[in-house]
Amino acid sequence: MNDLENELSRLLADAADRAPRASAGLSATVKARHRRRRARSAALLAAAAVVVVIGGAGTVVKNVRTSVVPQPAANATDEPTGKPTDRAKPPADVIPPSIEKVWPQAVHKIPATLPDGRGYYPELLLDDRTLLVTTEIREKRRFLWSYDLNSGKPTRIAEIPLTKGSQSFADDIAAGGGNIVWWAFKEAGRNQVAQIWTVPVRGGTPRPVSDVPMGNATKQLGRITDLTVVGKNVIFAYEKGGVYRVPLSGGQMQPVKGAERQRILQWPWVGDHRAGNGFLKLFNAETGERRDAVVAADEEVRCGVIRCTGVKVRYEKGQVTCTAKPCAGKVEEKRVILRSFVRNRDGSGERPLPDTAPFDLNFERFLKQILHGPKGENVVALYDVETGRMADLGLRPDTKGRIGIPQSRLDALMAYTIGDKAYILDLSTIE
Repeated sequence: MNDLENELSRLLADAADRAPRASAGLSATVKARHRRRRARSAALLAAAAVVVVIGGAGTVVKNVRTSVVPQPAANATDEPTGKPTDRAKPPADVIPPSIEKVWPQAVHKIPATLPDGRGYYPELLLDDRTLLVTTEIREKRRFLWSYDLNSGKPTRIAEIPLTKGSQSFADDIAAGGGNIVWWAFKEAGRNQVAQIWTVPVRGGTPRPVSDVPMGNATKQLGRITDLTVVGKNVIFAYEKGGVYRVPLSGGQMQPVKGAERQRILQWPWVGDHRAGNGFLKLFNAETGERRDAVVAADEEVRCGVIRCTGVKVRYEKGQVTCTAKPCAGKVEEKRVILRSFVRNRDGSGERPLPDTAPFDLNFERFLKQILHGPKGENVVALYDVETGRMADLGLRPDTKGRIGIPQSRLDALMAYTIGDKAYILDLSTIE
């Protein structure tokens, strides 16, 4: 993997970390849980996806290669003449058929705007046919809509109230048991407070559930993350760790026993989430079961409930990075990626991943790749690690060389736009 490809992998992994995590364990309302070869578990439109620049001045990535087979370096030459060979050209990948041809059952194409002309953001699949979306903010107003993917009919659910003293409308939207929940910042003097809200899926007037602390001058808890609905409770975690529950009917938050320093991966599974390694040790907050991932000392790994992706790395001493005091003589460490892989948590079933694969799988099964076509075009493809099948998502660079990459998510939803159409993919329908 070259430096540019390393940068792409880093960008995708970092963006996945910053993305709001989709809620899980949402009972009959929101799809969750895996089965063998089929599972039920939001992504924003391409405007809010990871944007990668390909080619041109100020590039982030160019001439991207994704083949698992090692390729010659871009400056390879014949020996002993030193003349460039054809091998110096970027290798061409085989561009797969479109996603509509490979997995037609997973694809819904709908208008990229609602009847009132507003753009929107796909949040969750409420069921097999219903998409929950939030509208863009106009004139300090934002709305929740449901979208029937079969009939193409959108229905307005409610207006999201603007929390007093804040410009934040809604974060970490989740649903379960016929209810939609979210949180928003709320001013409370010197303290930082998050206000949790709810509204029925069928529509109605939103109501506040509870105010929960986010920090003060002496203790910072971080943002609310991993919001989910389980039965009659809202369950959430703090960015810096700690899982809590609060009744939907209202009341004080209570810590979840055994998860005082954890983050939620996919309820009821909680664990540590760190920059280098994520969720290697899992704890089931309902049953007490524990699952530890098999990881070697020279590996950086991120795990889901079922699978882990990662890289084998080696650190080498590089050049001196500072000549002035107080850091004179400091040597930079160079991180070398030896290989990328995907495997089960118990270490079984390991397979190599393409060089430019991001750390995180969509739905613990699919990854995105940038392929370099025979005519020089760059194509975003979706690869199924279970079956080895691949499909062209239809995304291409714009006139400035920018290309939107859909965010990596735990749930089954993938969304992006092409022209005036929104592509809504339900990955749970893929056998």
